[in-house]
Amino acid sequence: MAIKLGIIGSAGRMGRRIATLAQQDENFRITCAVERADHPAQGVDLGELLGLGKLDLAISSKWSAKPDVLIDFTTPQATIEFLAAARKDAVPMVIGTTGLSPEQLATVKDAGKDIAVLQAANMSLGVNLLFRLVGQVAAALGDDYDIEITETHHRFKKDAPSGTALELARQICAATKKDFDSCITHGRSGAEVSRQPGNIGMHARRQGDVVGEHTVAFSTLGETLELTHKAHSRDIFARGALTAAAWIVTQPPGLYDMLDVLGLKK
Repeated sequence: MAIKLGIIGSAGRMGRRIATLAQQDENFRITCAVERADHPAQGVDLGELLGLGKLDLAISSKWSAKPDVLIDFTTPQATIEFLAAARKDAVPMVIGTTGLSPEQLATVKDAGKDIAVLQAANMSLGVNLLFRLVGQVAAALGDDYDIEITETHHRFKKDAPSGTALELARQICAATKKDFDSCITHGRSGAEVSRQPGNIGMHARRQGDVVGEHTVAFSTLGETLELTHKAHSRDIFARGALTAAAWIVTQPPGLYDMLDVLGLKK
């Protein structure tokens, strides 16, 4: 039986790709397409928005029929609001929204007491493998290697650094027992900005229509090792979100991430 899927942020760039791919997947049936109440797409048929023909499914501000699972790619504030509704209705939720504050992340974690919640900075298989690799490399090379993280995204991305770049730093800090809050240097400017031992440099670029590129460079005197992931299409994130949605519908309440889905959790 097909999984009844609800898509929050269904008129956005990611929401449209998730909806298009879900329509092509016999394992899913989209039963609700959700957008904020003041969105201009309110009332528009989802199929017509996607260029797939009429689906008799109008975009609305809430779900009328309870779905099996929700996928959310919106804004931090909207995510927290929809999460409260999902928790009330006991609907599992996959969250791909980035830029969540520590307080909002705590709210996501708390929701895991009642529903299955999967929150990930990035839904890509390759990126999640990179999360694991950067920690291993940092631990192996030690503090003699300077670490710089550079991320590049399209000109419309609102938050910086990206959630993926921050998660790369968290993975490095966890593997090397560094304090995340005190070891990150965001860009550099001024007369005296020499590198401090153990610090992780963080740099964000916004240009054109770049989907997403992340590089972690490990440098010492004499050599540099770089690990890079380049996203060629948003479809990798959409497919990852659908994979996560199919997985989480069978899970008990709790907070999960893509490493759980991929069986890579330590």
